[in-house]
Amino acid sequence: MNSTTSPIPGDNISRYAGAPAHIPKMELDTIQHPGLPWGSDKPSPSALAPRRPWYNPRGWSPQAKLFAGSLCIAVMIGVIVGTVKWSELSRYPDYSPLNYRLVDTYAGTSFFDQFHYFSDPDPTYGFVQYVNESTALALNLTYATDLSATIKVDTTRKNPISGRQSVRIESKATYDTGLFLFDILHSPYGCGTWPALWLTDGYHWPVNGEIDVLEANNKATDGNEMTLHTTAGCSMDVRRKQSGQTVFTTCDNSTNGNAGCGVQGPALSYGKEFNDNGGGIYALELRAAGIRAWFFPRNLIPADITNGSGTPDPSSWGLALADFPNTSCDIPSHFKNQSIIANIDLCGQLGANAQFYTTLYGCPGECKDFVAHNPGNFTDAYWEFSSFKIYQAL
Repeated sequence: MNSTTSPIPGDNISRYAGAPAHIPKMELDTIQHPGLPWGSDKPSPSALAPRRPWYNPRGWSPQAKLFAGSLCIAVMIGVIVGTVKWSELSRYPDYSPLNYRLVDTYAGTSFFDQFHYFSDPDPTYGFVQYVNESTALALNLTYATDLSATIKVDTTRKNPISGRQSVRIESKATYDTGLFLFDILHSPYGCGTWPALWLTDGYHWPVNGEIDVLEANNKATDGNEMTLHTTAGCSMDVRRKQSGQTVFTTCDNSTNGNAGCGVQGPALSYGKEFNDNGGGIYALELRAAGIRAWFFPRNLIPADITNGSGTPDPSSWGLALADFPNTSCDIPSHFKNQSIIANIDLCGQLGANAQFYTTLYGCPGECKDFVAHNPGNFTDAYWEFSSFKIYQAL
């Protein structure tokens, strides 16, 4: 069309004379697809097909399908792991009440008759010399009355070459289960000390486990830490019912420098504050459902412990200070043949650790030098026990 030609209205071609004769006949198969220029090739079937929505995988490229498949697998794994973890965090063992009966009592003047005196070199490399029974009695490092039994550190010798003399006793009886009531009048403390009241099988450690009922070091102003030490396969990253603060959740001795899975008690649970309040009772329950520990200050001891009925009931004692349920730890396989051990180590792997000796408690110089040259520092480094009572379920 040029500038001298008038356009023919497309909607009224028939009104021009002869127009129909000049319009070529169009066959159906020559009609072009809308949007394609005249004269182009016939479109492919895919071009004529409607576009699929983005969420229809039939239209995805192979790369997109691979990515989507990988994403689905990752989501499924996440859901499974999350479900398992949620199950662990929601599960909790059955601590149904057990009918306990008294089986052993450690008290009075015969207290030490039921213990062996450990006198081998310290396995934790302390600056200490554990003495045998005759030496302990001669040096007055252990003695018992009708009211209490005492374990002490030597406070007289200066500059001992092989370590300051101290005591470690281990019960002759061993236990796989039980309810243990430890009535304690005084706990040892002071720079250079590392005391503990604990249960273990020293000849098969760590296979048969370790339960630290009381453990502290140096000035011990942070209170008591209750800890389990085991072989692999015991975790406390589960639902727990306790008032203490969790330190670590992996009990395996090969992790975290054998820190174990500990629970920290309040300041009054050990040391000077504990002693000034007249001490108290630690109760430890060892059973298939788990291990629990309670601390009762002297003025808050439950009546079923003090009334002499012989039937203490942990289910009535309220929230435990430390709770180690069996959710992810088979208690019977990890804890057996347990002896009761009480000792006062000096320096050693924990007591001499700079993190505690220097940074936390501000003790002077090197631990070994301080222990050697300051015997008078250990006047408060003694255990005094009223009694130990062990119950077992009928």
